[in-house]
Amino acid sequence: MVGFLIAVLSGVLMSVQGIFNTQVTKASSIWSANVFVQATALLSCLAVWLAADRSNLFAVFRSEPKYLLLGGVLGAGITWTVIKAMAMLGPARAVLFIVVAQIAAAYLVELFGLFGVEKAAWEWRKAIGLAVAAVGIAVFQWK
Repeated sequence: MVGFLIAVLSGVLMSVQGIFNTQVTKASSIWSANVFVQATALLSCLAVWLAADRSNLFAVFRSEPKYLLLGGVLGAGITWTVIKAMAMLGPARAVLFIVVAQIAAAYLVELFGLFGVEKAAWEWRKAIGLAVAAVGIAVFQWK
C-alpha cells in the first residue's frame, strides 16, 4: 500500500513539475529552464543527503555497468521532452502519452530483462492492459 501511495505521489509531482517547468520557459529558454531544474534538483538532493543520509556520496561510482550512471543525462532529456510535450499538447494530453509510453517501456524492459531487471514472463493480461491504454489514448483524442 505504501508503494502505491508513493507511486501516486510521484505521478502528481511529475505532472506539476512539468507544468511549472513549461511556465518557466515563458520567461526564459527551454535550456536555461532545464539547467535551473537540474541545478535545483542537485541542491535539493545534496541537502537531503546532508540531513538524512550521509552515506559515501561517491559509492555510486562502484555501480556496474557504468552506463547506469547516465540517469542524470536521461533526466535532462526527460525535462526537455516534458516541457516540449506540455507546451505543444497541454498538460493532460502530454501526461497521457507520457504515462502510456512509460508503461510500454517498463513492460518491455521487464519482458527482456534489460538493464539488470529480473526478466518477467509474457502475460496476456498485461499486454491487454497496454492495448486498453492505447485505446484510451485514441478516445482521449476525439473532439
